[in-house]
Amino acid sequence: MIQDIYPKVYHNEYQDTKPEENDFILVFHKNTALVRFREGKLRYPTLKEMGGFPCDYYYLFSIDNYKYFLAHPAEGWKRNESGEIVSGFSHDEPAIILEGYRYENVSIFRTADSRHTAFAGITAHHLFGWYQTNQFCGRCGRKMKPDHKERMLFCPGCHNMVYPRISPAVIVGVLNGDKILMSKYAGRSYTNYALIAGFTEIGESAEQTVAREVMEEVGLKVKNIRYYKSQPWAFSGSLLMGFFCDLDGDDQIRLDTSELAEAGWYSRDEISLENDNVSLTREMIMMFKEGKIKGTLR
Repeated sequence: MIQDIYPKVYHNEYQDTKPEENDFILVFHKNTALVRFREGKLRYPTLKEMGGFPCDYYYLFSIDNYKYFLAHPAEGWKRNESGEIVSGFSHDEPAIILEGYRYENVSIFRTADSRHTAFAGITAHHLFGWYQTNQFCGRCGRKMKPDHKERMLFCPGCHNMVYPRISPAVIVGVLNGDKILMSKYAGRSYTNYALIAGFTEIGESAEQTVAREVMEEVGLKVKNIRYYKSQPWAFSGSLLMGFFCDLDGDDQIRLDTSELAEAGWYSRDEISLENDNVSLTREMIMMFKEGKIKGTLR
């Protein structure tokens, strides 16, 4: 999966430190990241390549001994196509332009080579979204400031403290004997088959989320809910928890068309998907396809 970067080691312990010239700098504009490709592998700019652009830099994490920082451009400034730092920064356009680099949609991290670099990029984008959303205090409206002891933003006025948001969600492999339920999302750019999924609501356990989401999306009851594995999924700011379960009763699908374009029961030999080594969803489908996960015959 996308977080499996062995033998590289991800260190998310917070450090109150500033970047040095060879540290990697993550630059984002909305849902795009500033990147280049060298010998087919994804690369980010270093502090030295940033050329003194006026930025605040937030420490993100380290992978092995390489440190990654988030660039927060100073208000009112941008670098033009000639490399000059000029006034006139607009939120509708990137503030930082570097020769040899270009902005790519963050979906590129699903397929880009250099596995640990792709994981660094999407994890950094998760934190970028958090910093962007919490620039001002939601309680009193004052400007938030980064803490120097932990990854936290605090309000100097009312002392409100805000930590990175991680949303729990479930991925569900519903089994009906020798078949699995697969579906396609409605109105999304991702068009491959997936499993039932959804966010945990206030006051419910992950297992209760499984039963509720299956009922809401396809109108089925389930039993024998069992945990499989979890995955950090920064594309949606989530911690995904994978579960398998068995159909309980009627197998007639009643589709929620606002969520799903289609859903159906598939046997192992009807599944043409291959392991993408990225998502928990795909790994769970492969576990069923390869006979490593089996449903209870009714």
